[in-house]
Amino acid sequence: MPNSQREAVISDSATPEQEIAVLLEAAKLIGKSRDPDAAIYRVLGLLSQLLGLNRGRVLLPDPESGQLSIRHAYGLTEAERARGAYNLGEGVTGRVLKTGQVALIQDIDNEPEYLARAVDRATLPQETVAYIAVPILQDEVAVGVLAVHRLRRRTRQFKDDLNVLRVIAAMIGQILYINRLIAESTAELVSENRYLKRALDTQGAKYGLLGDSSTLQHVLKQVHRIAGTQATVLITGDSGTGKEKVARMIHQISQRSDRPFIAINSAAIPPDLLESELFGHEKGSFTGANAAKAGKILLADRGTLFLDEIGDMPQTLQSKILRVLQERLVQPVGGTREIPVDLRVIAATHKNLQLAVSQGQFRLDLFYRLNVIPLYMPSLRDRAGDVRLLTRHFLDQFNHRHGWNVVLQEGVLERLEAFDWPGNIRQLENVLERSVLLCNTGQIDIELIDGILHDESRVSAPVKQPREFRPDIGGIAPAWNGHDSSIRPYQRVASSESESLLEAVRRCGGNKTRAALSLGLTPRQLRYRLQKLGLDAEA
Repeated sequence: MPNSQREAVISDSATPEQEIAVLLEAAKLIGKSRDPDAAIYRVLGLLSQLLGLNRGRVLLPDPESGQLSIRHAYGLTEAERARGAYNLGEGVTGRVLKTGQVALIQDIDNEPEYLARAVDRATLPQETVAYIAVPILQDEVAVGVLAVHRLRRRTRQFKDDLNVLRVIAAMIGQILYINRLIAESTAELVSENRYLKRALDTQGAKYGLLGDSSTLQHVLKQVHRIAGTQATVLITGDSGTGKEKVARMIHQISQRSDRPFIAINSAAIPPDLLESELFGHEKGSFTGANAAKAGKILLADRGTLFLDEIGDMPQTLQSKILRVLQERLVQPVGGTREIPVDLRVIAATHKNLQLAVSQGQFRLDLFYRLNVIPLYMPSLRDRAGDVRLLTRHFLDQFNHRHGWNVVLQEGVLERLEAFDWPGNIRQLENVLERSVLLCNTGQIDIELIDGILHDESRVSAPVKQPREFRPDIGGIAPAWNGHDSSIRPYQRVASSESESLLEAVRRCGGNKTRAALSLGLTPRQLRYRLQKLGLDAEA
């Protein structure tokens, strides 16, 4: 049977029951299908097979060219699909997208706007053919066009076809919208995973040192440069910046990596027990010494000894540690013989050792022995961009640990970046885990994070210490080792601040750092407030 006759038979036999069947089946396809291309193809096939609405096509704007092109079709050849491209407002199809209005052409041969671009007229039945195009709407805006051919002589009313096509167009609009949301979410996850993977591929990531800021990368370059030497290293920096992680990294990329890494915290052990822990003791050397015990120094033989919080070591022990550094000899408590040791010493402190030396609390000769290679670990507030990366890392880590899928509300990352983080990475990690555990909705919102940061800011900051020399860390050299107790704790941004912020910036001649200090803010807090209030340009 010729194509034109077959189309006529199908068209004339269409019933209300078939119309309902098309709509029900279309709803099932669009509701269940994970493949939008296949679902739309089958819906267009139903329109043709049951209702005689032939050569159905869905046209969408091309993201690159902006032209309206055929993305989904039933009954069209590849060549026909390729030819079906229109500028906005061009032809009947382009006009439907531009105006958002339905186009009903009862005779394509008598319509000058009908271009017959995709389907050549000679391939259509040699009788009066109609063309119907309806807009695919999202939020009352046309985002595409659904178009079909039909024979005009059908007994079925045009209004019935229009009603069905409007419903199908709405369904297609929904599946396109859902598919776009899924694509955007997937792209965001892929982007975030790539971001984290890139961070994990950095030279310090496998040692637990995440970040791509210039200040951290400067430290990591120094670590790689000195790890292969035997020189003593002194790591300084605020608590929570990762000093022990750096010490372990030095050990793990050194020639001693297959030997012990022994760590001892001078501040965590009572002074009367610290000597025995470090040097060991002989049996009977003091009450309770029922057996001989090797100290941490001997356990680190041929490896690395990490002396954490060296600034808290009692002066009575400082001279003995100095002897170990000079002579590489250790004498256990109660012993008479000296035992040679081969070890590398890495020390760390959050204290200002130069101040301690000047106050007579730390030996100058020990300071020089330790400070052969000084490494300064930058505070989190000096690591631009790393808060965002670390937040994503910790959120992913805690989601896995607790079996949840918590996400961040828009704006939360900006809140975290604006906070001053006196406790550094350790504090950020704590805040993120608390946020995940306290979140009831699956989304960490601004109200929750504001409350947690407000509680965190109430913890008293250390007293500001005098300035000390810091090595160059990529152009950023903090003024002192510690925090300024005059800095205002975290507070929400209020529109009433606008005038005082701008006045402070003007008063300081545009110098935002000085303006921030005059307001009791950190420079980062001031920048954040100006940005949130839309005052950047005015400042």
